[in-house]
Amino acid sequence: MKNMHADVIVIGGGPAGLMAAVAAAEYGAKVVLLDKGSKLGRKLAISGGGRCNVTNRADVEEIIAHIPGNGRFMYSPFSVFNNEDIIQFFENLGIKLKEEDNGRMFPVSDKAITVVKTLIEKVQSLKVSIRTRTEVNEVLYDFSNSKVKGVQLVSGEVIEAPNVIIAVGGKSVPHTGSTGDGYPWAKKAGHTITELYPTEVPITANDRFIKNKELQGLSLRNVKLSVLDPKSKKLVKGHVGDMIFTHFGISGPIVLRCSQYVVKAKKKYQVKAVPLALDLFPDKHVDTVITEIESLLVEQPKKAVKNVLNSWVPERLLPLLFKISDIDPLMIQPEISKEKIRSLANVVKSFHISATGTLSLEKAFVTGGGVSVKELQPKRMESKLMKGLFFCGEVLDIHGYTGGYNITVAFSTGYTAGQAAAMNMWE
Repeated sequence: MKNMHADVIVIGGGPAGLMAAVAAAEYGAKVVLLDKGSKLGRKLAISGGGRCNVTNRADVEEIIAHIPGNGRFMYSPFSVFNNEDIIQFFENLGIKLKEEDNGRMFPVSDKAITVVKTLIEKVQSLKVSIRTRTEVNEVLYDFSNSKVKGVQLVSGEVIEAPNVIIAVGGKSVPHTGSTGDGYPWAKKAGHTITELYPTEVPITANDRFIKNKELQGLSLRNVKLSVLDPKSKKLVKGHVGDMIFTHFGISGPIVLRCSQYVVKAKKKYQVKAVPLALDLFPDKHVDTVITEIESLLVEQPKKAVKNVLNSWVPERLLPLLFKISDIDPLMIQPEISKEKIRSLANVVKSFHISATGTLSLEKAFVTGGGVSVKELQPKRMESKLMKGLFFCGEVLDIHGYTGGYNITVAFSTGYTAGQAAAMNMWE
């Protein structure tokens, strides 16, 4: 049987792979898109809680600040295809977008499936050959000339191409097809795979109140969570937003953002638990909190402190705060010393949680680590080691916080890789 030939092979039908296929085809390449699953865009379909947070409208500097994993590398791909280009791309396809909190961009329809379907239709309209249920066994290299030759499928079929784009994702959310397939192909070409770890993942904790499930299901809004070192100094600037206590620890937006620092601190300091500090009133100084408590108590001097403060903080949290502060909940205002009030204020400004780690990489939203960006040409996403080999999306050692940042990286690096792969045909 004669081998099939293409100009560009894209492996992976997620956001990065789909955008790479679009860009390569728009620049005139004959493109084959391969995906081992039965459907394209599976991770895209569940992003943003099923609504598809297609990008973030912040300026480039702010977006890069929200990509703690090698964000500065993204200056180059963004010079080719940035978040405003992503917005324009989808609106040109007829998908109207709306801006929500913190710059997150969603389709007006609130349906991720609309985005996936329209993107696939765009790929089809460009005459890309789409092959689902098609698993790649290995990427073929001509080592003597340091260039790509094509791919061999698990079926044994060989597809020849001078350009191969690896867009298979990392190891998070494996049911969407991201099972780490790209790492051995990259290693075979001589690339470094930096250590993989979970990011944007719930945190586990072993405090007694977690084990006893005292706070399970309690949600907190507009609080601040910080990761501390063993000497109780903040490792990074804390994150403000919402969180929830769970049966295993804590979760929610600010917890996901702190998770990677828990992983890194455990490894760096070789500790079993990493201290976290929760600030219930991040916009107030501790002295303001003290004055607030005193005022509430003075207003109702004959009432038990537990009844005076039951709407000041979530009621379920009060018994624990009193216990830590050594305050009898039945005390009334004249019985409570200034020291105890200061102690309570300090606890609400720095409530400690002992993080034992995080849930597994498979439970994470995003994979930390991956193909080293030092070995890529940033304005092309092409390997410095192997001509015609490209990487884009989560297979790379680039990760951002949730909020449209990771998908922006996927679309930007995908488009950049696709365009450069097609341009190789004319060089």
